Amino acid sequence: MRFKRTWMMFKARNAEFFRDRASFGWNFLFPFLIVAGFGLIFGSDVRNDYKIGIFHHLEGTVTPADTSLPEALETAPMLSFVEFETAADGIEALRHHKIDLLTATNTSDRRYWVTDGPRGHVAERLFLAALAPPECLKARQKQEIEGTPIRYIDWLFPGILAMNMMFSALWGVGFVIVRYRKTGVLKRLKVTPLTAFEYLTAQMLSRIFLLIFTGVIMWIGCDLFFDFNVQGSYIDICITFVLGGLSLCALGLVVAARGTSEEFTSGVVNFIGWPMMFLSEVWFSLEGAPHWLKLTAEVFPLTHMLRAVRSIMNDGAGLAEVWPEVGILGAMTVIFLVFGSWMFSWNR
Repeated sequence: MRFKRTWMMFKARNAEFFRDRASFGWNFLFPFLIVAGFGLIFGSDVRNDYKIGIFHHLEGTVTPADTSLPEALETAPMLSFVEFETAADGIEALRHHKIDLLTATNTSDRRYWVTDGPRGHVAERLFLAALAPPECLKARQKQEIEGTPIRYIDWLFPGILAMNMMFSALWGVGFVIVRYRKTGVLKRLKVTPLTAFEYLTAQMLSRIFLLIFTGVIMWIGCDLFFDFNVQGSYIDICITFVLGGLSLCALGLVVAARGTSEEFTSGVVNFIGWPMMFLSEVWFSLEGAPHWLKLTAEVFPLTHMLRAVRSIMNDGAGLAEVWPEVGILGAMTVIFLVFGSWMFSWNR
């Protein structure tokens, strides 16, 4: 392996990326818009997750104070109330899952309708609990959670950053190499002294450089708005992101090892990327999910990168405490890189 040849390919790929201003700008703008949107929606940590429909309201805009709803229901922070002219309008909205529970405002019999499914079940439990006499709750003792509270945006941000890295790695490596093969660029490189391993290494290093560069800019920019609470070391977080980015780029090399069809490669990238995004706990936790689903999530590098980064950022863990995840990321990188180099073809 000649370092000079790898370095030249590394410089050429970076220059191509920075000269494409539209792609360069979108790589910054897209994740920032997602973080900003979720920050505005969930920044207050008070989410109106469940919608209660009410009908037979008074004139004008209905508020919980205008109704005879239980006081405990009126003050629940996770509920929002939607008014309807008639019960039929409310039931129609309920049928289409636009609300989770429907009840009348000024009746004493507490009639209510509820949707099937988990959201309706939770809304019903909240409604019935609000009707319970206060003395039923006196036997319960609410306990405080020890430790520094973790805001939702502090938990979510590493996931969005990692998701952006994943799609950038798979598309920026896998899709680009297939496009080079289709347009004959790889065929011309084949007649040079450049080896497949040198070429793939340069592609991977170039993409990881761009991922970390955009990630650092993203982190600094978002931190100015949301003031992230980081319990652990920034260096440890950076090392973990680099290892995770390497494993994702190496996976992109496997995708790009063969083939000349951009459409087929697009399908393969989506086939890998979307399940990885949903099962790696980018948006929500898999706590309580079936065991087989959790085992499936373990095959994705994004799962281990996110678990390690969140442990460092939210819990103050060090690299020594997340070494299983770090080790798995390193092993995945080597396996993907070797397999991709073995499978790689310049022209087919």
